[in-house]
Amino acid sequence: MTQSLTGLQVISFESRLQCETAGMIEKHGGRVIAAPALKEAAELDLPEVKIFLDALFTDAVDALILLTGVGTTLLVRAALKRRPRAEVLLHLSKVNLISRGPKPSAALKPFGLRPTLTVPEPNTWRELIATLDTGYAIAGRRIYLQEYGTRNESLVSALRERGASLTCIRLYSYGLPDDSGPLKAAVLKIVRNQAHVALFTTALQIEHLLLVAQEIGLAPAVRRALNSELVVASVGPITSAALERHGITPDIVPGHPKLGHLVLAVARRAPALLSEKRARGDQLILNAGMLPRWARS
Repeated sequence: MTQSLTGLQVISFESRLQCETAGMIEKHGGRVIAAPALKEAAELDLPEVKIFLDALFTDAVDALILLTGVGTTLLVRAALKRRPRAEVLLHLSKVNLISRGPKPSAALKPFGLRPTLTVPEPNTWRELIATLDTGYAIAGRRIYLQEYGTRNESLVSALRERGASLTCIRLYSYGLPDDSGPLKAAVLKIVRNQAHVALFTTALQIEHLLLVAQEIGLAPAVRRALNSELVVASVGPITSAALERHGITPDIVPGHPKLGHLVLAVARRAPALLSEKRARGDQLILNAGMLPRWARS
């Protein structure tokens, strides 16, 4: 394999797939700076789970929208803790299961369940709504929504605007990692020009990076550096939108919103983009009457 990232330091903010991400980057010759930005906490004993099960066992659920693979697994496991397996799976098989892409679909498979509808790429809430608009009328339907760590207000509003009787179930939440040391170290590497690529795989990673940077007074410097000194890689539209909300323009977004496609796109494009981006940054500095990077002591 061509070592297209040889000599480049890549900051990965991935938590759950930290080792897998590092392995892919290293196969392309890159050096990984691991800075996990999230801590995932499962919450299986929530009142929402009991509400869902009571509705499920009284045939009061018309459709269940599954947004993530992890959340799908947690929801089924939480149900199995409270009711007999055969009964839970029987009732779930009667419900319209709407999968936001391949991960919830894959999570259903070990339980012998299949989605009724699967949302196409790039699997954002917009594709989800479009799929429902063309394949399943939700007006007046009793819809349960398995959420991820943060609420997607746009999706919730769109479902309610279409007349759904909506109940949300959030089975896990995201917080800052217990040890924010690696994230603070990543902030310093970014502002000191000691890294080459920043790899973002969820929207919350940029939120937490800037939160930690703000705590040490470096948030504006991080934004500037990401826009002028590093190649910024985003896994897909949702993450890209979060970056852009903070004034950061992603340089690389793969055609498919998947981790493997992201790393491959970075390996192919990052070296050339880095040179171009830093050359533009040096030109702006020269135009401002300052010494470029290469001329500073």
